[in-house]
Amino acid sequence: MKLLGKYVDKGMQGNVTLMPEESEDMWHAYNLIAEGDSVRSTTIRKVQNETATGSSTSSRVRTTLTIAVESIDFDTQACVLRLKGRNIEENQYVKMGAYHTLDLELNRKFELRKPEWDTIALERIEMACDPTQSADVAAVVMQEGLANVCLITASMTLVRSKIEVSIPRKRKGNVQQHEKGLAKFYEQVMQSILRHVNFDVVKCVLIASPGFVRDQFYDYMFQQAVKMDYKVLLDNKSRFMLVHASSGFKHSLKEVLQDPAVVAKMSDTKAAGEVKVLEQFYMMLQCEPTKAFYGKKHVLAAAEAQSIEILLISDNLFRCQDIHLRKEYVNLVESVRDAGGEVKIFSSMHISGEQLAQLTGVAAILRFPMPELEDSDDDDDEDGAAGGDNSDSD
Repeated sequence: MKLLGKYVDKGMQGNVTLMPEESEDMWHAYNLIAEGDSVRSTTIRKVQNETATGSSTSSRVRTTLTIAVESIDFDTQACVLRLKGRNIEENQYVKMGAYHTLDLELNRKFELRKPEWDTIALERIEMACDPTQSADVAAVVMQEGLANVCLITASMTLVRSKIEVSIPRKRKGNVQQHEKGLAKFYEQVMQSILRHVNFDVVKCVLIASPGFVRDQFYDYMFQQAVKMDYKVLLDNKSRFMLVHASSGFKHSLKEVLQDPAVVAKMSDTKAAGEVKVLEQFYMMLQCEPTKAFYGKKHVLAAAEAQSIEILLISDNLFRCQDIHLRKEYVNLVESVRDAGGEVKIFSSMHISGEQLAQLTGVAAILRFPMPELEDSDDDDDEDGAAGGDNSDSD
């Protein structure tokens, strides 16, 4: 996602202008736009023109409209977000208050205004506009003379750099030229890793190639790291993993990511993190039910007691039409963070997010037992408590 403009004042009023560039960006836009927001974008409108003789012709014109959003439909197949609402700004083709549907597509910019921006929406913009924020796996797929340096997020692969170097062939009496070409190639790949891999976020760097290219590059990189004192590489040596790939082209990544050893290594990354936390919650629910609760009522009570160690919450809840309810969930996230707890926001497009939705979309692992929550009456259909209540309501 490209951020083209942003103005949010101290009162959390303002607007942002964004341009979706990848299919993942449409998912972010879907999570950002809520009913009651206003969106401005270009659209095609059919216009009837009456001629002097009284006959009418219709033509299609491109115009810029601002609508107050009343309904949102996300077509995941076509990767289009359809927003329906009334026109709220003067327009020569569309009357004030007339209904119109805006189609947000890839590479079409839009301006979003909210009655009030909250921290969850602003965090989502930051994450959408800086893919490195969520890319916790990096991969270098290479063969002699070709390398692709990629960042892998929970749902997409971004090629950050493609390196192509012509390497002289190994001939008798010309080995030196070959070695020189290889060193030049390896140096460029290493510099690309230093430039594009943020080790504060990335937990694992895969070096994949056919043959021994990966081993030779790995040896070269760490010899240079010692010689040039590249501390960032030396400190993160344990995060590098050498694996086989059939070629240095990007499509080889698919087989690399299916390698069982790679899956095990990646088990600590964000993509697998949600599954791990959910398993932890279910385990706690069985073994220590007074330290695991789900349902709004119980989780809010636990947050009030500052007892939440990990909050599990579905991004679905931040799309609710009820502004007060959304605010309640935003405040819950902020209060858990303020009390030193961890917050895991689950994607409703992932299996783990669907499982959490079956537990009302909000759950918590507590720092200390709260048996009084287990004993409290469960009057609200929406709420489920630990200890065997497997309510399926959402």
